[in-house]
Amino acid sequence: MTKVAITGATGFVGKATLDVVLHKAMKVRALTRRPAAPRDGVEWVSGALDTASSLEELVQGCDAVIHIAGLTNTPNPGRFEAANVTGTANMLNAAQNAGLERFVFVSSLSARKPDLSAYGASKARAEKLVEDSGLNWTIVRPPGVYGPGDKDYLDLFKAAKLGVVPVPPEGASSLIHVEDLARLLVALVPADPKTKGQMYEPWDDNAYGYTHKELAKMIGEAVGNPHAIAAPLPPAIMQWGAKLDGFLRGGKAKLTEDRVGYMLHKDWVCDLRKAPPISVWQAVWDGEAGMKMTAEWYKSQGWL
Repeated sequence: MTKVAITGATGFVGKATLDVVLHKAMKVRALTRRPAAPRDGVEWVSGALDTASSLEELVQGCDAVIHIAGLTNTPNPGRFEAANVTGTANMLNAAQNAGLERFVFVSSLSARKPDLSAYGASKARAEKLVEDSGLNWTIVRPPGVYGPGDKDYLDLFKAAKLGVVPVPPEGASSLIHVEDLARLLVALVPADPKTKGQMYEPWDDNAYGYTHKELAKMIGEAVGNPHAIAAPLPPAIMQWGAKLDGFLRGGKAKLTEDRVGYMLHKDWVCDLRKAPPISVWQAVWDGEAGMKMTAEWYKSQGWL
């Protein structure tokens, strides 16, 4: 039976991935910083990416690693290096020392333009470490990930209920439901020659992505307000908004100056040439159904 080591299993994407791994009846060992509730089929390993002994324990006896853990947002861009670059280097080192070959790495579409943000730059550097590792690796660059449990898109859903959705200036981006992303990560665990040394950009059923206006309309319909409109924000307003969010929410700010750097880029649509093989994976959730399902989940949890 395949045994998988997962980092970031307590996070948004990690939780969904853990669910899929267990559904596939795989054994799993998962890293956690804080005490985690016992769960059938899961061996929790206490530690972090900067603790070599924890990582050694995590990978021992495993067949593959799904490395999800990383820092996606912080008011202090300097922290990306330690979390995303050094953390990945440590995870690769543990896998190499254990003789474990299969390594699935979750990067970000922002790594495509590393000059736009410290986050994207850190993911690009981490990708290079994976590529040079000598392991049997596959890199996944997700676009915008949404779904039950996500807090990044929540503010847009709340705004849509009020009728006006603040969005960046003109542009388009791809989306993927968290369940679809999780299924892809688990589907990549077997050492399939087709996926070795490949970099994938997965998306939902819309290969052309969504303009910001289309996204606002789709979210409005999902929350039951089809008249919600997009309100494009000028770059200066977004930059000012990042400063204000940092002042009001401190370390919990969602809109940071670093995020504004890549949000202002016009094209975050996935590259058709980097689609995962259909024989390995296909998306299930289309944008409209996925957004509606997410809105219903938010409501059921009292978030919306």
